[in-house]
Amino acid sequence: MGTLAIETNCVSSSDYVALGLKDLRKDGIEKPQILSLLSTLLEMSVQKNERMLETSQTKDSISIFHGLRAPSLSIQQYIDRIFKYSCCSSSCFIVAYIYMERFIERTSLFLTSLNVHRLLITTVMVAAKFMDDAFYNNAYYARVGGVSTAEMNKLEMKLLFSLDFRLHVSVQTFGKYCSILKKESKGPLIERPIQACGVEESWTNKDDSTCARSVAR
Repeated sequence: MGTLAIETNCVSSSDYVALGLKDLRKDGIEKPQILSLLSTLLEMSVQKNERMLETSQTKDSISIFHGLRAPSLSIQQYIDRIFKYSCCSSSCFIVAYIYMERFIERTSLFLTSLNVHRLLITTVMVAAKFMDDAFYNNAYYARVGGVSTAEMNKLEMKLLFSLDFRLHVSVQTFGKYCSILKKESKGPLIERPIQACGVEESWTNKDDSTCARSVAR
């Protein structure tokens, strides 16, 4: 794997740097711009969809990605947590967003506060497996995401089958999303037509240190 990461020189260097997609951890920078942009885009979509569902006759389809209630962590906090503990490359979050849009196009789901967290942890995990040379296993991602390992496995399989296991993202597509996100970072964010994870019934309050680093990568 790792082909996309190697060929990112095909992506505009200004877009790449603006989104914080280089290895910022080595420079002592903890949070790339892409995390804030992605959380804002998802939050806007969630708010728009929930308003629409409340004021229309449209019914949301319940799926394995739905929780009984929204977790206490905001989308921004959840994305920051995933980035902190997964140690995946920043590029994985763009690929995860692409997977999310593909998934939504193939299903009748709307992105809401009940499913966005599960969808996030699953798409980032799958993106890391496909993109990065080293990655944590499902049990570790389950602990980071606040779900059981068995549930993490089911979420992964649901995503993969829904995408027909088509995980490849061309350099051109990756660059297109980088360009779009860069433009949105300079002005009012544009609501993208994304429709579609809640973590169990409530967020676990275990100390973050329980996410042991000893889990096999």
